[in-house]
Amino acid sequence: MHMHLPRRALRWVMPLALAGAGLWSQAPQLAATPPMGWNDWYQYQCRVSQAIVERNAAALVRSGMKAAGYRYVDIDDCWQGQRDAQGFIHPNSRFPDMKALGQYLHHLGLKFGIYSSPGPKTCAGYAGSYGHEKQDAETYARWGVDLLKYDWCSAGEVYPPSQMRHAYRLMHRALVATGRPMLYSLCQYGLEGVWRWGASVGGNMWRTAGDVGADGGDYNRMSLIGFQQSGLGRFAGPGHWNDPDILLIGLGKLHPAGERTQMSLWSLEAAPLLAGNDLTHMTPATLALLTNPEVIAVDQDPLGIAARRYQAEGPLEIWMRPLAGGDWAIGLFNRGGSTLPITLNFRRLHLPPRLRLRDLWRHSDLGIFDGHFAAPVPRHGVLLLKATAMP
Repeated sequence: MHMHLPRRALRWVMPLALAGAGLWSQAPQLAATPPMGWNDWYQYQCRVSQAIVERNAAALVRSGMKAAGYRYVDIDDCWQGQRDAQGFIHPNSRFPDMKALGQYLHHLGLKFGIYSSPGPKTCAGYAGSYGHEKQDAETYARWGVDLLKYDWCSAGEVYPPSQMRHAYRLMHRALVATGRPMLYSLCQYGLEGVWRWGASVGGNMWRTAGDVGADGGDYNRMSLIGFQQSGLGRFAGPGHWNDPDILLIGLGKLHPAGERTQMSLWSLEAAPLLAGNDLTHMTPATLALLTNPEVIAVDQDPLGIAARRYQAEGPLEIWMRPLAGGDWAIGLFNRGGSTLPITLNFRRLHLPPRLRLRDLWRHSDLGIFDGHFAAPVPRHGVLLLKATAMP
C-alpha cells in the first residue's frame, strides 16, 4: 500500500530537490547512501601499519561485515614518510607498499581510504598536502585510493577561516583532475558551518563536530555529538552526508545500551557507519550489533532523508525519518540516568492513526496500535522502531 510522507517530512526532501536541480557541485555517483567501512584511528592511532590494516581488512570480510555493507578500509593519520626531490609523498617504513595494499583491498572487494590535511602538517605532525595538492592526488590515484579524508589540522596556520572553502575546493579539483573517482571526506569538526557549503566544494561527507572519541569517548561525549545533529538533516542527501564521526562500538568505551544508542542514532541520521574497533578480536555481541541488518537498512535507506527530532522532554527524545516504501523509522531515546517510560503519540508526529510497530534490535513485531504506544526505555538506551501504516 502506497503511503504519503507526513506533511512536515516534505521539507526534508529539499536536499534531494537541490541535487536534482543541479545546485550541488556533482551528481551522487559516489555515496548514494551513507558510506560504510572501518577506520583505524581510535583503535591504533600512530601504531597503525600495513600489516595491521591487512589483518583487519581480512577480518572485515571473514566476519560478514563486508556482506553487511562495510566496504571502505580507511587509513587515518601517521602513514606518511618523506617527500622526494620532486615533491611526491612516500609512505613511512610501516607501509612498505601502498600500491600493493590497495591491490590487496580491491582483491577482497573492498575500497581503499587514505588521510591527509590541507595544512603543512597532519594532526599527528606528519606531512600534509599544503602546496602539494596536485602531486598528492596523483599519488593517491596511482595507489588505487577510493576515499580521501582531509583533516583541517595545521591548515589554520596558513589559511584564515575565510579561505577554508578554498582549501577544500583546491584538493577536490586535484582529485577530479586525476580521473579516478575518490570519495571526498571533509574533516574540519563542523567549523564555519560546513553543512551549509560542504557539498559545494565537492564533499561527499563532512564532519559536523569534534572527535566523538575525545575526552575518553564516553556516553556523554557520544550523546553530545549525536544529539546535536538536530536540524542538520536538511543539508544531507544522496551523495552528501553529515558525519558525526566514527562508531565507538567494540572499543570498550560504551555500555551495551550506549552502543545501541549510537548505532541507532547514527542510522536514523543517515550518517556514515565507520567501525573503529579491532576487527580481528570482536565479541559475538559486538559483531551482531555492527551487522544488524534491520538497523543498517535504516541507515542505508535509498530515500536518503535524515531523521529529525520531533519531541524532547527532559532527557527523553523522539527522532523519526521516513523510509522508502512509506514506512517510518522511529527512535525513542532516554538520555537520563534511570529507566523511564516514553509515549509515542501518533497524531503529534503526524503519523497515521493505526500503526504496526516492529522492534529492530530484537527483530520482533510488537503488534498493531491505535493512536499511541508507550514503553519503558533504559538509561542511556533506545527503542528503535519501524512503523507501518495499517487500514
